Amino acid sequence: METTLRGVGVSHGVAIGEVRHMGTAVLEPPAKQIPADEAEREQGRARQAVEAVAADLIARGNLAGGEAQAVLEAQALMAQDPELMADVERRITVGSTAERAVYDAFAAYRALLAGAGEYLAGRVADLDDVRNRIVARLLGVPMPGVPDSDEPYVLIARDLAPADTALLDPTLVLGFVTEEGGPTSHSAILARALGVPAVVALPGAGELVEGTVIAVDGSTGEIFVEPSAEKRAELERAAAERKAALAASSGPGATSDGHKVPLLANVGGPGDVAAAVEAGAEGVGLFRTEFLFLDDSKQAPAEAKQVEAYRKVLEAFPEGRVVVRVLDAGADKPLDFLTPADEPNPALGVRGLRTLLDHPDVLRTQLTALAKAAEGLPVYLEVMAPMVADRIDAKAFADACREAGLRAKFGAMVEIPSAALRARSILQEVEFLSLGTNDLAQYTFAADRQVGAVSRLQDPWQPALLDLVAASAEAAKAEGKSCGVCGEAASDPELACVLTGLGVTSLSMGAASIPYVRATLAKHTLAQCERAAAAARAADTADDARAAARAVLSGE
Repeated sequence: METTLRGVGVSHGVAIGEVRHMGTAVLEPPAKQIPADEAEREQGRARQAVEAVAADLIARGNLAGGEAQAVLEAQALMAQDPELMADVERRITVGSTAERAVYDAFAAYRALLAGAGEYLAGRVADLDDVRNRIVARLLGVPMPGVPDSDEPYVLIARDLAPADTALLDPTLVLGFVTEEGGPTSHSAILARALGVPAVVALPGAGELVEGTVIAVDGSTGEIFVEPSAEKRAELERAAAERKAALAASSGPGATSDGHKVPLLANVGGPGDVAAAVEAGAEGVGLFRTEFLFLDDSKQAPAEAKQVEAYRKVLEAFPEGRVVVRVLDAGADKPLDFLTPADEPNPALGVRGLRTLLDHPDVLRTQLTALAKAAEGLPVYLEVMAPMVADRIDAKAFADACREAGLRAKFGAMVEIPSAALRARSILQEVEFLSLGTNDLAQYTFAADRQVGAVSRLQDPWQPALLDLVAASAEAAKAEGKSCGVCGEAASDPELACVLTGLGVTSLSMGAASIPYVRATLAKHTLAQCERAAAAARAADTADDARAAARAVLSGE
């Protein structure tokens, strides 16, 4: 009998197939004591297992490239954390086996993350995956992970670690469904990059019986269990129509009456460029530069290395616009040489621009490298600072750009409610705004972007979030400057229309989403987008806002 479940749709498309469950997590190792003379041998085993797992994660990252590579390299650093390793060795010294010491040390670190204001709770899935891989290697059992199958299937998991998501084979994994996660979790972002339909935050997903046929609608978040022939035909017909619309859509982003909305790509490094170009991106709206700094958590990359990496991206978009975000370190992206290890709540501490202003040499080197990378190229370079709170922050960043001799537009990311509320003041110092809707939602609703239990508040359709977008766009218009969106909100085609109606001047997203957004914008006039935006802001809930905008866009 057909039943319908609803989670959070995070990656467009429809997948119909049999359920396969993620490999079970490693069992807790027995707590047995070892003789003192075996401690050195056990410590050696633990170190070897840690290094092997770190090497495997880095190798997986090299294969995946792009954003996935940065995420996996961060996991490798997590595995090699010197404080964690010191704790493992201490536990072995007092009698634990290597596998038990790893298990207990990671459990203690896990509790520390959960207590850090919940902000770092989103990294618990990553931490658990690293632990499971190390313990599995020590126990000599198969690694937890994606099931083996010769036939295509829909993957079900409590959550997906980046190491698994990054290397999913789209020819076998038709789509995936998780119990945890949110619209801006690592799993969601990587699913969009892969173009795999996905639904997260579905309560009871683990109870779906192995082999059951389900249909996953990654746009609506609906899961149809044992769908009828009629429902399957309906979903397949809708998917075919969408595919045809995508194929017919090309060229620059614009509404049906010719209002231009440049569609840009979010990239995590040179590895993401090819997909962006293929999708028809008109430039880069968010170039995350963290990938360079994750190679070595002990020191910043040399200027020459930065110049080489930045130039590869800039060269791919001649005459195009490339917006670079300077290093966003801190909180869930700690770097040993930059970020304090003892902050009680890293999300509300020294992160983003605050970190760079505390380390002006790191900022100066990056800005100088960007200036050199752009020399002689016809690209339109723009550089923006993360986590700008007020005009003082904006001025400090603009001054640093000028001192570095950077010939580019200087901008500020709007990720903190204060920046949206005082956007006009900030625009006295910088030339453009870029809305990071992921963090803006997180700080507006006090809702961690990685915690499935609060995913309702991370929904980018929340009217309060739309109000802040509108305030920023209105301020930019009043100052004659631009205001783009580079957060995940831009990847939702209908929400992209609403953002356009709110006055946003460009949209940046993962490459896989660009054709969907282009095709949807091309079906609606600017006036329709403005009416849809007004209807969404008049609602009281995210669901009502979505329904109200959809009714306007569909002509109901």
